[in-house]
Amino acid sequence: MRVGIIGTGAIAEKHAQAYRNIGCEIAVCSNRSAARGRDFAARHGARFVERWQDVCTDPVVDFVDLCTLPDFRLPVVELCAANHKPVQIQKPIAADLDTARRMIEIAKAAGILLGVVSQHRFDDSSQFLKRAINGGRLGRILEADAYVKWFRPPEYYARPAKGTWAGEGGGVLINQGIHSVDLLLWMMGRVRYVDAQWQLGAVHKIESEDVVNALVQYESSATGVIQASTAFRPGSPERIEIHGTKGTAIIAGDRLVTWDVADSLENGPPETDSPEIDPPEIDPRDQPPLQAAGTSGASDPMAISLTPFARQFRDFGDAIKDSRAPLVSGDEGYRALELVDAIYRSCREGRRITLNAHPLNGQETNGAAHG
Repeated sequence: MRVGIIGTGAIAEKHAQAYRNIGCEIAVCSNRSAARGRDFAARHGARFVERWQDVCTDPVVDFVDLCTLPDFRLPVVELCAANHKPVQIQKPIAADLDTARRMIEIAKAAGILLGVVSQHRFDDSSQFLKRAINGGRLGRILEADAYVKWFRPPEYYARPAKGTWAGEGGGVLINQGIHSVDLLLWMMGRVRYVDAQWQLGAVHKIESEDVVNALVQYESSATGVIQASTAFRPGSPERIEIHGTKGTAIIAGDRLVTWDVADSLENGPPETDSPEIDPPEIDPRDQPPLQAAGTSGASDPMAISLTPFARQFRDFGDAIKDSRAPLVSGDEGYRALELVDAIYRSCREGRRITLNAHPLNGQETNGAAHG
């Protein structure tokens, strides 16, 4: 497939490499800085256009990949909808819920796919743990936590829009922590309420938070903690910890590092009474992929694996071909942003925030093709 990229910064480099790895062509790109945009185009065999609108209307483009700051979303979705082009958006879906909701409505009305990049759903560790939870292998889940204790140097926030409410929608939670927020929601389901506190500009000269802590209760009645920071030297791999009545599983970075579960599958296939009947085989995917801690953006934003990006981009391309929703649809991106917004409101107002049980009025508005 042929993709058009709007925004050619650091994350677009990762996207372009992942597209190349799965055989997608970067057909055209645009950037506010013509010099940077042309350099990106030259390195990736693309054609540079000065107007982002020309990416959305280019007849050779199969879908648009939006890699700008979160404050620039809606105009692109509107123009892509008018030209019947699917859109994949680098997280978060938007800087605020109203914009995100409008984007989803527009995509649904036009029958175009709207996807949000949340590549860690495609890590082997996350895929395994999702199946394990759904299969009851950890028993009843009691606690589900996320810890994102990262560090960013002062120069990371040197760009005027970085760490601002208008430009990014917030600080560490909406930018770095939203990956872990998305994983918790994907694995555990909706959150019932949150109680949270933050520190605004604790270390960095930014107007938003660089330290935030939240207590959550899921609709399942399990509880959890979400911690996120870019102020903690030297930066540690992010962790997802799931504790159930049968044991504990922990992901650090993109690897499953702990699987301590009272699980019959750990002892191999069950024995049969008859020697004439072969024991059933265990799906290799059900074996815990235990490894040492892997790649993480704990101290370097670009120290992340290309593999999950490639898997998500392939899923998005297949979703376009099959007229189905991608794994991370606009709805999914909205739900992650909704939880981030609730945590922010709890911090601002100093009270518990109860989340809407049906944030999209009970409608599945994933932007999948209709007809």
